[in-house]
Amino acid sequence: MQLSRKALRVAAGVSVGALALGLAGCGPNLKSGSSEDEGSVDWSTIEPAKEISYWSNHPGGSIDLEKQIIENFTAETGIKVNLVTAGANYGEVYQKFQTAQTGGEIGDLVVLSDVQWFSGYLAGSIMPVDDVLAAAGVDTADYQTTFYDDYLYEGAHYAVPFARSTPVFYYNKDHYAAAGLDDAAPETWDDVKAYSEALKTAVPDATPYGWPEEANYPGWVLANPVWGWGGEWSDKWDFSTASDDKTVEALQFAQDSMNDGWAKVVPSIDTAFAAGVLSQFIGSTGVLRGVVENAKFDVGVGFLPLGPTGDDKVVPTGGAGIAIASKVAPENQLAAAMFLGYMTNPESTAYFSEGTGYVPVQKDVDMSAVYADNPQFKVVVDQLDRTRTQAYARVLLPGGDIALAKGLNQILTANADVKSTMEGVEKEWQTLYDRDIKDTLDNK
Repeated sequence: MQLSRKALRVAAGVSVGALALGLAGCGPNLKSGSSEDEGSVDWSTIEPAKEISYWSNHPGGSIDLEKQIIENFTAETGIKVNLVTAGANYGEVYQKFQTAQTGGEIGDLVVLSDVQWFSGYLAGSIMPVDDVLAAAGVDTADYQTTFYDDYLYEGAHYAVPFARSTPVFYYNKDHYAAAGLDDAAPETWDDVKAYSEALKTAVPDATPYGWPEEANYPGWVLANPVWGWGGEWSDKWDFSTASDDKTVEALQFAQDSMNDGWAKVVPSIDTAFAAGVLSQFIGSTGVLRGVVENAKFDVGVGFLPLGPTGDDKVVPTGGAGIAIASKVAPENQLAAAMFLGYMTNPESTAYFSEGTGYVPVQKDVDMSAVYADNPQFKVVVDQLDRTRTQAYARVLLPGGDIALAKGLNQILTANADVKSTMEGVEKEWQTLYDRDIKDTLDNK
């Protein structure tokens, strides 16, 4: 991919801004204390390595962006970063990384998705990063709290946020005008129902509202109504919330939307929307750029709808972070932490967001250039105040999201009884937990 003229200007700003800051923002504080979890490393005795490796799948086609940030980092610190294409997707990168644990060269840094990093924790292949980031002078308080805490377990963080996304509400402005609706996203799920019923009459050739198919992470999207009704997929490792009354009520609403004819499960949902055959859907911010470019109509973007509780913390997060390998030398780990701080500083995250569509991971970021080009993106950033961390059952339990997706697909497409289906999901989660991770967690 070739960098745009605007992106190059931002890249230059990263370099100049970083040099102006000097090493104060990302250089090591070698007087930091040690960490028992990190093998009692006394970071004050460690000099950062001069060369490290970074394994990535280049989320959002970001290889040129990553190269530019690496170039700027090396110019400032003298540390060489070898960028390795470790796979075409998150799954391939993780498999290569785990295979390398038993022999071969291990990447010092590795990109891991929100549903994979915990497997790295269980395997002992990634390290807690809090102490080494402090030693590297990285102020983690500047990260979006929800993003950073997605990698929090038992009081320690195991990655930093990098290519992160949230869902937003997409709507076809032309369809809204045809139905006599205001040019604004629905504020509540009752509004979604009312708008959809109006769209069904006014635009009969289009599906009013679309739910994602089984392969397109329905558990991520449906977390929004579940939270809006006061439910939850799980309470840490307690899975009983999956079938409690509040969760069931939210999912019954979703099933009723299918039976009442104002919603359908839609394959390739963002493509269907851009083609004009779907009026509304909840989808990732990661598809925003593509949807806006491909649609032959004005695309509306809004906050996710609220449920009956009125609680606005109803926005899940997703995407990937970057972890540090546990089995490499402390010198490499310290240099890796310095690079993490640089890779995710305000200038770098703004540059990365502009080039990919991912959400900036820092709280205080100048996104004015992005907003001028893509005003819908401001909604994405403004909505970050409504995010919350996801349930263990979906993102930490290996296989948990797959089991949930199958259950939700049965509820939406086969009119399966909601209560009994979610009881089945709950039982499957408990089986996965007892069989695959309980002993490991008990022995950590």
